[in-house]
Amino acid sequence: MLQYQRLKAIFGNPSNYARQWTEPAASVSSMSKKPGKGGGTGKNSKASKDEVKPAPAAGPVLVDGKTGNLIVKILAKPGAKTSGITDVSEEGIGCQIAAPPIDGEANTELIKYLSKLLDLRKSDISLDRGSKSRQKTIVLDKAGCRHSPEQLLVIFRNEASAGV
Repeated sequence: MLQYQRLKAIFGNPSNYARQWTEPAASVSSMSKKPGKGGGTGKNSKASKDEVKPAPAAGPVLVDGKTGNLIVKILAKPGAKTSGITDVSEEGIGCQIAAPPIDGEANTELIKYLSKLLDLRKSDISLDRGSKSRQKTIVLDKAGCRHSPEQLLVIFRNEASAGV
């Protein structure tokens, strides 16, 4: 208790400090809004904090909201004897690749294998991310791909079960 009294004597009433942190600062709320900056819907406004943002879609096959292209998450395992799908999980499609991870050979083999598996042209499949990583993101062009995300998952699951 003595320590509390010393602190109170030095800093004043601690309830004032608690109130200071819970109440919004007057200088922030009295700032004028500049025209043309969105009318208070920026990241610091109360309107954006109250809005509920939808959760990002989970799973290995997604649809890009802007372009409509299909995005496939791949967990690559280069250096295998044969190319194939090993597993399908929320993190991605496990894919063993029959090429070494040298000079992009595994990436080329992955695109070649997916084009054969999904019956697409190689030009409709592109490597978006992960050219030097085992975690890759493949983009399937919406103009060339006639499969839905659900159909792709069925194809990948069938291939994974056939390879076992």
